[in-house]
Amino acid sequence: MSPDDFDGTERRLLQSIVEVARHMFGAAASSIFLVDPDTGELVFEAVSGEGEKELVGSRFPAGTGIAGWVAASGQPMVADDVSSVTEFAHEAAESTGYVPRTIMAAPLIRFEECVGVLEVLDRAGSRGDLDDIELLGLFATQAACGLEFLLRVRESHREPERDPRLLLQRISERLPGKSRPSDAAAVRLLAIADDLLAL
Repeated sequence: MSPDDFDGTERRLLQSIVEVARHMFGAAASSIFLVDPDTGELVFEAVSGEGEKELVGSRFPAGTGIAGWVAASGQPMVADDVSSVTEFAHEAAESTGYVPRTIMAAPLIRFEECVGVLEVLDRAGSRGDLDDIELLGLFATQAACGLEFLLRVRESHREPERDPRLLLQRISERLPGKSRPSDAAAVRLLAIADDLLAL
């Protein structure tokens, strides 16, 4: 899936992810790069904070900087002094108009492949805290799951037989009389799922 194929729903999801990540860590900025499957380039898909007006759509060659290392390795990285980290690409950072002092980055994994990177720049109170990178990793996992859900829903629109709404309808039709408490709970769950699919 190429980032160029994304519609407004995916972009809103990615933007909400970087905004939550920035506020969660009290950071100067947060961003998501996605890997272009055709070129391997890293594409800024969402930015919150420093550079958010200018950077979306910007591209860097595969392997550039800490994001490039994380994308290639599929491993998270924390750099509390980027000047001491060989993976940091100073020129690439300068080209964005903001050179951070610290970076945390975690991979976005889809089908065991890294499809993107979530970065947090200059978080508050950065001290190499293992809890911070673990928290970012968990958040990146949830972000990847949310993106995967949206992509599957969109693919189902092109393949009607895979439409999740049809599955919900079949489940609803199999509920007995919808009079037992468990049936009522199932109906509520189906309604919630249908609302999610309508987003």
